[in-house]
Amino acid sequence: MVMQDGDALDVRPGGDPSRAAPHHHGAYHTTAFFLTLYAAALTAWTVYGIVQGDGSVWDFVEGLFNPGASPASQLVGPYEWAFAAAFLATAGLAVAHRRPARSAALFSGFFLLAVSLREMIGLFDAAYRDQYATDPLGGWALATRVLGLVVAVVVLAAMLPATEGRGWGRGRSKSAGSEGQRLGRGEPAGSEDRGRGRRESAGAGEPGPHGSGADASVPGPCAGARGRRLSRICGVLFLAMGAIRLAWTTRDLSTAEMDTVRYLRGAVDGSVLGTLNLAASAEFTTLGSILGFFVLGVLAFRARRDVRGALLVFASVELYLTVRTAVWLAVTDFFNQSFETPDGTLSMATTAFGLASMTSVVVLVMGWRPGREGEAEPSGAAVRGDAT
Repeated sequence: MVMQDGDALDVRPGGDPSRAAPHHHGAYHTTAFFLTLYAAALTAWTVYGIVQGDGSVWDFVEGLFNPGASPASQLVGPYEWAFAAAFLATAGLAVAHRRPARSAALFSGFFLLAVSLREMIGLFDAAYRDQYATDPLGGWALATRVLGLVVAVVVLAAMLPATEGRGWGRGRSKSAGSEGQRLGRGEPAGSEDRGRGRRESAGAGEPGPHGSGADASVPGPCAGARGRRLSRICGVLFLAMGAIRLAWTTRDLSTAEMDTVRYLRGAVDGSVLGTLNLAASAEFTTLGSILGFFVLGVLAFRARRDVRGALLVFASVELYLTVRTAVWLAVTDFFNQSFETPDGTLSMATTAFGLASMTSVVVLVMGWRPGREGEAEPSGAAVRGDAT
């Protein structure tokens, strides 16, 4: 960042493009608080289930990765355990003002909103509503559902406007440094006024000389060839996983013994399951994951938005669930019998691809620093400090 005070020129590093702008810190802190609150609620339900269950803490720890060690009936399931950890991780990123926390929080908010809307649809069923009144834990379950809706609304309301866009770092660093940069190029000081209207139009979203409504000198979220390439790789892997899961789901729904209407209804209606357990139904998680893979895959492939946080959250959750499935296959000796039938072979191939692709996305996102790749380089005069 270049600032001029009289005849002195101060050359200092600019803002960190991996962190949120200071005026968004309040939204990040609010998001961190509410995500932590909901993660604490899920943790409380988990602890209650351990205390009330027949197993020990070690049985629960084993059940985290071995489905065979988990009790048959659970108040919360592996999906909730995974997202509770994801909410806490997102809250930590938000407290640190890391930019990936925004997309991670938005993904979490939309997930909670979908869960809440599903439950609201279920409440139209009279018998399902009566369960909340008669079940000893009905009041607490309803309070948790309401909390989830509140958290979803607050997180989305706080983080949707907190966009950095391609103009991150404008404001003080741009206005303070522009005069020094022009002086270093030999431009007269009055050129600021002549260019003000053009920059204000660009900031308002009007097309500029580069065909964009943002300052072309400031890099976008995926600026740089490496950032765009990594984003597209993640997008392809997500789209492939979505297509594979959609193919398996379509195949399962086409079987004669499957009630397709009930299955689809179970994905959007909480009363179909018939219990107040907070564990998400298989219908909701399956169709929801397909939608998540396709939406995030398209966004990542286009490389138009910084979706690193959302990719990391969803890929981590799916990786955990896939590892849990692999452990179950090993425990049940399915590995030794999988290649005896075409379906078994395809199932093994799908599990292997899921492990490889989700691990790849997590590794790529963890090592992805697009801000460094595309960061605009200061002018030679600013670096040397020879402008006066």
